[in-house]
Amino acid sequence: MLSQQPYKVLCVCLGNICRSPTAEAVLRHFCQQQQLNVHVDSAGTAAYHIGEAPDSRSQQYAKQRGYDLSNLRARQLSPQDFQDFDLILAMDEQNLKNIQRIEQQAQVQFSTQSLRAQVAMMTEHASEFQGQAIADPYYGGAAGFEQVLDQCEIASQAWVLVFKSSQKQ
Repeated sequence: MLSQQPYKVLCVCLGNICRSPTAEAVLRHFCQQQQLNVHVDSAGTAAYHIGEAPDSRSQQYAKQRGYDLSNLRARQLSPQDFQDFDLILAMDEQNLKNIQRIEQQAQVQFSTQSLRAQVAMMTEHASEFQGQAIADPYYGGAAGFEQVLDQCEIASQAWVLVFKSSQKQ
């Protein structure tokens, strides 16, 4: 799975200003910590915040844990991403459906054989909340942003184990 070329992972939520940039920074941190050749990015399924920095609260709570989101900018998921990425991670079921809809567009736009991205939930391997949504903190308070960080840390560590076991094969 992991070769000379970096394995490319895309974390996806709705607007790409809370959950997915947090997941991007956290997953990147754990991959770098394990010296894995993994490139991590993020996107949103909606065009609400293209070009914007992550939500200030996401940045604040992430920074308290040592993650810097300040250089990240929101972008929208595109059919091209299904050719460019190996793994696309959805933050929740609704965005999983949105991702699958865009994947269908990619299948029409490109040949199915040229699509390389697999699609999964961010929490697919996280035993504590396997397959559950990464909670959307946007309309809540501090506890929601802390919960996103907790979930992203646990889910990211689980994915790192998957990446490491695949690298050994």
